[in-house]
Amino acid sequence: MKRIITTYPLTIFILAVILFLSLFNPPETELKTITNIDKLAHICMYGGLELILWAEYLKHHNKLSAKKLILLALIAPILFSGCMELAQLMLTEYRSGEWMDMMANTIGVVTGAFCGYFIIRPLLWKKK
Repeated sequence: MKRIITTYPLTIFILAVILFLSLFNPPETELKTITNIDKLAHICMYGGLELILWAEYLKHHNKLSAKKLILLALIAPILFSGCMELAQLMLTEYRSGEWMDMMANTIGVVTGAFCGYFIIRPLLWKKK
Protein backbone atom coordinates (compact mmCIF):
# COMPACT_ATOMS: atom_id res chain seq x y z
CA MET A 1 0.00 0.00 0.00
CA LYS A 2 2.84 2.39 0.86
CA ARG A 3 4.42 1.70 -2.53
CA ILE A 4 1.17 2.61 -4.33
CA ILE A 5 0.83 5.84 -2.34
CA THR A 6 4.42 6.89 -3.02
CA THR A 7 4.29 5.87 -6.69
CA TYR A 8 0.90 7.42 -7.52
CA PRO A 9 0.32 10.37 -5.13
CA LEU A 10 -1.16 12.72 -7.75
CA THR A 11 -3.41 10.01 -9.16
CA ILE A 12 -4.76 9.32 -5.67
CA PHE A 13 -5.29 13.06 -5.12
CA ILE A 14 -7.17 13.39 -8.45
CA LEU A 15 -9.33 10.38 -7.52
CA ALA A 16 -10.18 12.08 -4.21
CA VAL A 17 -11.07 15.31 -6.03
CA ILE A 18 -13.29 13.41 -8.48
CA LEU A 19 -14.95 11.62 -5.56
CA PHE A 20 -15.68 14.95 -3.89
CA LEU A 21 -16.87 16.64 -7.09
CA SER A 22 -19.10 13.67 -7.89
CA LEU A 23 -20.91 13.74 -4.55
CA PHE A 24 -21.09 17.37 -3.46
CA ASN A 25 -24.10 19.57 -4.13
CA PRO A 26 -22.94 22.05 -6.78
CA PRO A 27 -24.23 25.61 -6.71
CA GLU A 28 -26.52 26.80 -9.47
CA THR A 29 -24.66 28.82 -12.11
CA GLU A 30 -25.40 30.24 -15.52
CA LEU A 31 -23.12 27.58 -17.02
CA LYS A 32 -25.95 25.10 -16.41
CA THR A 33 -27.79 26.69 -19.33
CA ILE A 34 -25.08 25.52 -21.75
CA THR A 35 -26.19 22.22 -23.19
CA ASN A 36 -24.00 19.28 -22.14
CA ILE A 37 -21.40 21.43 -20.36
CA ASP A 38 -21.32 18.76 -17.64
CA LYS A 39 -20.27 16.16 -20.24
CA LEU A 40 -17.25 18.30 -21.12
CA ALA A 41 -16.40 18.47 -17.40
CA HIS A 42 -16.61 14.66 -17.19
CA ILE A 43 -14.31 14.22 -20.20
CA CYS A 44 -11.80 16.68 -18.71
CA MET A 45 -11.87 15.11 -15.23
CA TYR A 46 -11.30 11.57 -16.42
CA GLY A 47 -8.92 12.60 -19.20
CA GLY A 48 -6.87 14.51 -16.63
CA LEU A 49 -6.93 11.52 -14.28
CA GLU A 50 -5.66 9.32 -17.08
CA LEU A 51 -2.85 11.72 -18.05
CA ILE A 52 -1.63 11.92 -14.45
CA LEU A 53 -1.86 8.15 -14.10
CA TRP A 54 0.20 7.64 -17.26
CA ALA A 55 2.80 10.20 -16.21
CA GLU A 56 3.26 8.58 -12.81
CA TYR A 57 3.32 5.07 -14.29
CA LEU A 58 5.90 5.98 -16.92
CA LYS A 59 8.04 7.82 -14.38
CA HIS A 60 8.45 4.63 -12.34
CA HIS A 61 8.56 1.98 -15.07
CA ASN A 62 11.06 1.44 -17.89
CA LYS A 63 8.79 -0.77 -19.98
CA LEU A 64 5.09 -1.08 -20.59
CA SER A 65 3.05 -3.96 -19.23
CA ALA A 66 0.01 -4.28 -21.48
CA LYS A 67 -1.85 -6.32 -18.85
CA LYS A 68 -1.27 -3.73 -16.10
CA LEU A 69 -2.09 -0.80 -18.35
CA ILE A 70 -5.32 -2.32 -19.66
CA LEU A 71 -6.42 -3.27 -16.15
CA LEU A 72 -5.20 -0.23 -14.20
CA ALA A 73 -5.23 2.55 -16.77
CA LEU A 74 -8.39 1.66 -18.70
CA ILE A 75 -10.69 -0.73 -16.89
CA ALA A 76 -10.17 0.58 -13.33
CA PRO A 77 -10.92 4.27 -14.13
CA ILE A 78 -13.99 3.28 -16.16
CA LEU A 79 -15.25 1.08 -13.30
CA PHE A 80 -14.51 3.91 -10.83
CA SER A 81 -16.57 6.28 -12.97
CA GLY A 82 -19.44 3.78 -13.01
CA CYS A 83 -19.26 3.52 -9.22
CA MET A 84 -19.40 7.31 -8.98
CA GLU A 85 -22.50 7.41 -11.19
CA LEU A 86 -24.16 4.74 -9.04
CA ALA A 87 -23.15 6.61 -5.87
CA GLN A 88 -24.72 9.80 -7.23
CA LEU A 89 -27.91 7.90 -7.98
CA MET A 90 -28.14 6.01 -4.69
CA LEU A 91 -26.42 8.22 -2.11
CA THR A 92 -27.56 11.72 -3.04
CA GLU A 93 -30.87 13.43 -3.62
CA TYR A 94 -29.37 16.31 -5.59
CA ARG A 95 -27.33 14.35 -8.18
CA SER A 96 -28.33 11.76 -10.73
CA GLY A 97 -26.40 8.89 -12.21
CA GLU A 98 -26.55 9.07 -16.00
CA TRP A 99 -25.42 6.75 -18.76
CA MET A 100 -24.30 9.72 -20.84
CA ASP A 101 -22.03 10.85 -17.97
CA MET A 102 -20.51 7.37 -17.91
CA MET A 103 -20.00 7.60 -21.67
CA ALA A 104 -18.29 10.99 -21.26
CA ASN A 105 -16.09 9.54 -18.51
CA THR A 106 -15.12 6.65 -20.80
CA ILE A 107 -14.31 9.06 -23.63
CA GLY A 108 -12.07 10.98 -21.20
CA VAL A 109 -10.29 7.79 -20.11
CA VAL A 110 -9.71 6.57 -23.68
CA THR A 111 -8.59 10.00 -24.88
CA GLY A 112 -6.26 10.36 -21.90
CA ALA A 113 -4.81 6.88 -22.51
CA PHE A 114 -4.24 7.71 -26.17
CA CYS A 115 -2.47 10.96 -25.22
CA GLY A 116 -0.54 9.17 -22.49
CA TYR A 117 0.80 6.57 -24.89
CA PHE A 118 1.46 8.77 -27.90
CA ILE A 119 2.47 12.06 -26.23
CA ILE A 120 3.49 11.59 -22.58
CA ARG A 121 5.40 8.30 -23.10
CA PRO A 122 7.74 9.63 -25.79
CA LEU A 123 8.36 12.84 -23.84
CA LEU A 124 9.14 11.14 -20.54
CA TRP A 125 11.15 8.28 -21.99
CA LYS A 126 13.15 10.65 -24.22
CA LYS A 127 14.55 12.18 -21.01
CA LYS A 128 15.66 8.76 -19.67
